[in-house]
Amino acid sequence: MRNFTGRLLIGFLLVLLFWANGWSARLKDISHIKGVRSNQLVGYGLVVGLGGTGDDTKKGKFASEAMANMLDKFGISVDAATIDLDNAAAVMLTAELPPFARNGSRLDVLISSIGDAESLQGGTLMLTPLRGPDGQVYAMAQGPISVGGFSLGGGGGRQAKNHPTVGRIANGAIVEREPPSTMFIDGKIVLTLNQPDFMTVARVAKTVNETFEKDIAVPVDAGTIEIVPPSRESQILIPFLAFVENLQVAPDSRARVVIDERTGTVVVGRNVMLDAVAVAHGDLSIQITSMPVVSQPSMLSEGKTVVALEKDTKVEEKTGKLITVSRGVNIDDLVKALNALGVSPRDLIAIFQAIKASGSLHAELEVI
Repeated sequence: MRNFTGRLLIGFLLVLLFWANGWSARLKDISHIKGVRSNQLVGYGLVVGLGGTGDDTKKGKFASEAMANMLDKFGISVDAATIDLDNAAAVMLTAELPPFARNGSRLDVLISSIGDAESLQGGTLMLTPLRGPDGQVYAMAQGPISVGGFSLGGGGGRQAKNHPTVGRIANGAIVEREPPSTMFIDGKIVLTLNQPDFMTVARVAKTVNETFEKDIAVPVDAGTIEIVPPSRESQILIPFLAFVENLQVAPDSRARVVIDERTGTVVVGRNVMLDAVAVAHGDLSIQITSMPVVSQPSMLSEGKTVVALEKDTKVEEKTGKLITVSRGVNIDDLVKALNALGVSPRDLIAIFQAIKASGSLHAELEVI
């Protein structure tokens, strides 16, 4: 126990040193323990108490069927085809069941209309089971819905703010079944990197082994490390895991340029290098305008007044600057060179694609 306490002190000093350098990250921020994960839950329910903004049961039978089923559970038999109401809406529920959730724990629930309801404002969700991918019920949800918007109007006019057909119930679900979670797999703790990388996984194993002065961490592949706790530490597994998760590791990353063509967003990661390349960028603008022209004949002639369109076409080509980038420049030099061109984000997309096509960009170009 004394040796373990000493290693904790050494590890804490290493953490302070790495923080001072500002180039490393905690192991818990770049990885997770296999078997410790969240689970998605889903359910189908009914929202009541809407002030005339619910589903139109004449167009869809979602709400009427759900209402008939609910009343049947209370011993009231109603034909769904005869139900006509606009104060209720059929909804889908989603929630996230965190690891180690216990019976009685509460979850936030997201409610979304699946019919033609105009708003869920003021509604109350009836008791609804939330099921996991295995079909088992893990939680029950119920309560008043909070909607961050509104929808008002009538007589052909309507005003809406945000999204009134989606709401939320804070702590609206109670856990009834605990999720399965396994930290120990065959006597080992398995760490999975969020971003698989051979260099990072090797650094993680080296850091753990050097800290405990034993070869207890073995890299399995680019994203997995198996750790066998020492015999003493296995008796105090939680402090051991807390200590391992706070070890500082310098993660490595691939050189990457990410482009979103829909928004014109360009994100350039570190380690992006260029070979020698010359970049020129210009714009071609074509503008066609038409102006009505009246042709008025003289009074003595037999001609008629005619209105014609006179077209004018202008072509303007802006001269692009030629920028030469030396071989082996980093991201700072690249940014300075592109700023010298005065390019916009959408121009950057075309430039990066052209540089990549020329073979001068030594990085992954990802278009999303």
